[in-house]
Amino acid sequence: MVKFNIHSSVKHVQIDKANTRIVVATAISSALVVFSIVASISLMKQMVYQNKVINLRSKANTQLQSNLTAVNSLVTSYQSFDGASESVIGNSTENSVVVLDALPSKYDFPALVTSIGSIITNSGDKVNSITGTDNGASAQQSSISPQPVQMPFQTTATGSLSAVQKLINNFGLSIRPFQITELNLSGSDTALQANITGQTYYQPEKEIGIQQQIVSNNGKTDSTSSTTQGATK
Repeated sequence: MVKFNIHSSVKHVQIDKANTRIVVATAISSALVVFSIVASISLMKQMVYQNKVINLRSKANTQLQSNLTAVNSLVTSYQSFDGASESVIGNSTENSVVVLDALPSKYDFPALVTSIGSIITNSGDKVNSITGTDNGASAQQSSISPQPVQMPFQTTATGSLSAVQKLINNFGLSIRPFQITELNLSGSDTALQANITGQTYYQPEKEIGIQQQIVSNNGKTDSTSSTTQGATK
């Protein structure tokens, strides 16, 4: 006859149930710990991201306030400069016009030809030719950091010795800067031909660079820029 130990079997069942409860409790605790760690890391990343956004906004706001103050000062200075009773060259022309005449903001070769022709004829000489390369289609017309750009030219004029001397002097007196790099003279005192190679300049319009920053959750900051044409000088 087979005998069963009922008391022993009950204890084994209780132990198995206890072990099961322990395993379940351990699994739940582990899941909660993992969830807490992941949630904490996510919250930390979000906090760092928000702090970065707030700092960038604060920096942009400070710069904006500074720019607004500078604009008021700039407007006052410009009005004083442009509204002077006498220009920087001693005539009644507005200083803004004088500045643009001295250093145009556009590559305009036809206008340069007209200007050189006026200097020659006003000096008492005859214009034989004015040549150069018209790069208007490819020339830089605006820049965030504009610098003077060369505009080379060649011209030939004929006149008396005194008229040619006056021509060279008038190039030096012109409000627009002219640099003569080569001068060849031929002929007589009454009919002297001057072959002139030189260059003048223009300065592209100033662009106001407006930068936008996109802050992503991966910690990188991507910058995109847009430009707005502002004052030329």
